[in-house]
Amino acid sequence: MEFIYEYGGTILAGIGVFLAVSLCGIASGRGLGRVGESAAALLKEEPEKFAQALILQLMPASQGLYGFVIGFLIWLQMGDGLTLQAGFGLLIAALPIAFVGYYTAGNQADVAVASMGILAKRPEENSRGIILCSMVEMYAILAFAMSFLLI
Repeated sequence: MEFIYEYGGTILAGIGVFLAVSLCGIASGRGLGRVGESAAALLKEEPEKFAQALILQLMPASQGLYGFVIGFLIWLQMGDGLTLQAGFGLLIAALPIAFVGYYTAGNQADVAVASMGILAKRPEENSRGIILCSMVEMYAILAFAMSFLLI
């Protein structure tokens, strides 16, 4: 029982770091892969659209970055003397970006894949696909802001 009182807060905060970084990183990596496949198919026929396709591919990467930043901020507060209450609070602070980042990265990837169709057929309208992806991004930003404020 003494171990829990001494290290429990650090363990809980560590779980928060793990959730924020891993869930957001996994979802962003999967999203980047899906959008990258779609971009590669487009670039086989139209390699001159690389820069525009890259912008769409990078859209789901932001959630991984948000999760990393929150995980890093929590890590900076971790230490051997972290109380259970403080550790639990840091774990709770990680949850908004961990879960919202996980789901929005996948959904944003779906929108980005569909937006590759806009780029393929109507490249002059590509900015509309970027705006559609940004609508999903807004919720990742809100979750990031909430996690940041809770820390």
